[in-house]
Amino acid sequence: MPGVSLTWLGHSAFRVDSPGGKRIYLDPWLTNPRCPENERTPERIDILALTHGHADHLGETVELGRRYLPRVVAIFELAYWLAAKGIPGASALAMNKGGTVDVDGIRFSMTDAVHSGGLVEEDDRIVYLGDAAGYVIEFENDTTIYFAGDTAAFGDMQILGRAFDLDAAVLPIGDHFTMGPRQAAIALEFLGVSRCVPCHYATFPLHTGRPDELRRHAPDVEILAPEPGETIEL
Repeated sequence: MPGVSLTWLGHSAFRVDSPGGKRIYLDPWLTNPRCPENERTPERIDILALTHGHADHLGETVELGRRYLPRVVAIFELAYWLAAKGIPGASALAMNKGGTVDVDGIRFSMTDAVHSGGLVEEDDRIVYLGDAAGYVIEFENDTTIYFAGDTAAFGDMQILGRAFDLDAAVLPIGDHFTMGPRQAAIALEFLGVSRCVPCHYATFPLHTGRPDELRRHAPDVEILAPEPGETIEL
């Protein structure tokens, strides 16, 4: 069985091709400044997974959901909001932290994330769309990857390191709105992983963290830093 193909689409957006042939999009803000033009219109989406309701993660979720009719994985409040926005079946798998859903043989376990989760509307109202979260995703070949979402480092990451046999972690490193490289290195220690894919950096000037700084703070971890649009195998 082939491995997991992970394509970084800039910011925190990822396209993942599973060993069983499923195409997953996580936090699909495909109009972010670093997303390559040829990646902005998906060929297909089988599963759409959202970590939280901020605009830089929701991105074009509503339009993509209506067009491609994917299975949606999201926290309860966000899932029902997406259903109300016209994505068929978006609330069918509505879940919460600590829970696991199986989507066509791929297991999504929702984790905590130390962050916020509201959406600022055009009239400056903030709509609560549930807590921020992350996922441990167990693929058909048992490859297991932790997608942290937007978060600071937190002590309960040690629980994830004990509960799952993690092959890699996808962590934000940009600082300001998430943890920076110094905290990300501590997160890697808590998780006990040997490989990390950094994200949520260099989108805007405020996102100052960089992979080389993470390498300095976590010298024993392999830091895999693809360019936007580049695919790596995990």
